[in-house]
Amino acid sequence: MTFRPALALLLGLTVTCAFAQSAADLGAGSQRKAATWPLKPDATQAQAAQLSARFLTRFHYDAQPLDDAMSQKIYKAYIKLLDPDKVFFTQQDMDQFAPDQTQLDDAIWNQDLTVPFGIYNKFLQRAVQRMSYARDLLKGGFDFNGDESYQYDRKDATWAKDDAALNDLWRKRTMNDWLRLKLAGKGDDDIRKTLTKRYSNYIERVKQLDGEDAFQTFMTAYANTTDPHTDYLSPRAAEDFAIQMKLSLEGIGAQLQSRDDYTIVFSLVPGGPAEKSGKLKPGDRILGVGQGDSGPFTDVIGWRIDDVVNLIRGKKDTTVRLEILPADAGPDGKHEVISLVRKKVNIEESAAKKKIIEIKDGNGVRKIGVIDLPSFYSDFGARSEGDKDFRSATRDVAKLIGELKAAGVQGIIVDLRGNGGGSLAEADSMTGLFTGKGPVVQVRDARGQVDVQGADNTTPLWDGPLAVMVNRGTASASEIFSAAIQDYGRGIIIGTPTFGKGTVQTLIDLDHYSQNPDGKPQYGELKMTVQEFFRINGGSTQIKGVTPDIAFPSNGDAKDFGESTYDNALPWTHIAPADYKVEGDVKAYVQQLDGEHDARVASSPAWKLMLDQLAQYKTMRDQTSVSLNFAKREAERKQQDALQASFRDRQKAIDGSDAYLKDQDGALDDGLDPGERSLKTELQQQKDAKDAPDAQLREAAHIVSDEVDMLKTDPKAATVILPPGSDYLAQLVAAAAQKPAAAVTSAKPAAAASATAAH
Repeated sequence: MTFRPALALLLGLTVTCAFAQSAADLGAGSQRKAATWPLKPDATQAQAAQLSARFLTRFHYDAQPLDDAMSQKIYKAYIKLLDPDKVFFTQQDMDQFAPDQTQLDDAIWNQDLTVPFGIYNKFLQRAVQRMSYARDLLKGGFDFNGDESYQYDRKDATWAKDDAALNDLWRKRTMNDWLRLKLAGKGDDDIRKTLTKRYSNYIERVKQLDGEDAFQTFMTAYANTTDPHTDYLSPRAAEDFAIQMKLSLEGIGAQLQSRDDYTIVFSLVPGGPAEKSGKLKPGDRILGVGQGDSGPFTDVIGWRIDDVVNLIRGKKDTTVRLEILPADAGPDGKHEVISLVRKKVNIEESAAKKKIIEIKDGNGVRKIGVIDLPSFYSDFGARSEGDKDFRSATRDVAKLIGELKAAGVQGIIVDLRGNGGGSLAEADSMTGLFTGKGPVVQVRDARGQVDVQGADNTTPLWDGPLAVMVNRGTASASEIFSAAIQDYGRGIIIGTPTFGKGTVQTLIDLDHYSQNPDGKPQYGELKMTVQEFFRINGGSTQIKGVTPDIAFPSNGDAKDFGESTYDNALPWTHIAPADYKVEGDVKAYVQQLDGEHDARVASSPAWKLMLDQLAQYKTMRDQTSVSLNFAKREAERKQQDALQASFRDRQKAIDGSDAYLKDQDGALDDGLDPGERSLKTELQQQKDAKDAPDAQLREAAHIVSDEVDMLKTDPKAATVILPPGSDYLAQLVAAAAQKPAAAVTSAKPAAAASATAAH
């Protein structure tokens, strides 16, 4: 996971804040100071950068010196983060920046971040210029009778020569924005109003970017240059990461979104204080925030959403007051004040879930259980404090297995599609739910020492037919689990090749190693690669990932997404296998299962529809430019309209529903950006996404049902995180102390390694 809040604010145009989360106490009116341009670094940022460099150059798994060569790589990554589509800077800007390419290492070592901040300030200036120019173009309108085209995929494009060339690019970009809305049926006045508002909002968001955003972006460039999965996390980003790992927070339980000058309530967390109170509802606009029962209100109209969240955050059992404009009230409607007591809120939406798919066969109906696991989460803090009820993926999955067994399922699918990883310890222990006690993964550190880690379960909770569903988004800890199930012969891996992330990261709290007298988080954390993991058969998931036993069709994104797409990824390698015993002979019946799968899908309308949708998605994805001629685009849209209508008709014929996902890739374009649609529409799109037909999951259930039959006939037939209390980093620091180097001479005792991530 890479944290890029500045780009999210800038390019996303609307930012959905996960939840109103807990943090340190904030007094009324506490807020991030308004940005004053040009932005300037502060001493804390300079110290955090140097401290990060000391760790990265000494203790990273593939430690590299921070010198001129590394500086050039950081520069390239920094520019790519700021302007990935080459639409803000010109070649003239690049020429101006050229001397800076070898200065970024000096900026860090000398604690003088003037150079990277100078580049960021130029970016801010160019962004405002470009959007102001686009807004001015709207006054005159456009002629769509010509034969021009707009290249929107610019990742391989060259920089515009000068401002004149960039103006021409933005003229075409603005024309395309207008044309998209025109094709969606909007009139010129509505189009001009929508785009003027869009570009003005963009400019305002640029003006809200500050020194913290500049520093986060620069440090992300440095961290990602060492390897794709090393990241710098600001104190705020580190807190968000911890919440994602433990799936709980202390707050009001409301998902917030930025719309125009307002922060609105997007949705409520079931069981949270906001939902239980009945006082807050989706669409309500938050105008002010007050602390406690009587603290003064802080006006938050026009604020960045993360600053609003900071005011709403607070400790459990404390009170926060919100001044709101109800969703159904007009701009001049009556304001209301509500009081909410912050509580611990569980984020169940991201937790493991179960369902049962019924498969009809000649003898009746067979029940196949499905466990959907979005990540390998774990509440490290609660676990280290001895909380017997700490939250973990393994505990939740174990409970679900018990419920599925009680429901009489005959096979289980663990769905890890899109699971980007999480806790290494959870991957180990969850594997044991299906294999029992034994090795799960081998971990090698930078010194070449290999540690075999495994599960302590004496007996598995489920020893019946098993399948694991994977795709390109299955990464890290998910690959550890999938690979172990495959190596043991315990179950069938179904889907497409996985991401290919085979490294382990540790979280380093920089405040523990700094001269920070007040103890308040201010230096942030490093999520640093320190180890590489290997399968128990000795192979690596690095680059290659896990290859499914039964392959499903791919969407073709592998060329743009996955470990193999990073130019600085570690190479694939292997080590000696661990001492383990294969439990099943999956290979003996995979061929037969694959044959039955092929025969079944050959006559499946749902499968054929999915293949046609994938083909359409690939066609749309492979396009890099569009015509700016109205007649040509209108003809193309009519073709798309007919195709989408046929997809909907075919879906309805299959299951009698209108569940076809209308906003998926390839569906008709309404010309709007996120946050410009009505709240009702966006909530409905979320629901549609959850309810969308899943032909691949249902086919996987058929395969497991076939497996049940075969076993009756022939019984033989994520980022990864080190567990709390790991002393690996302490060993590294101790080893470094014995050498003549000054990398961490001011470090405090190693209380920093609170967790290790391969998320």
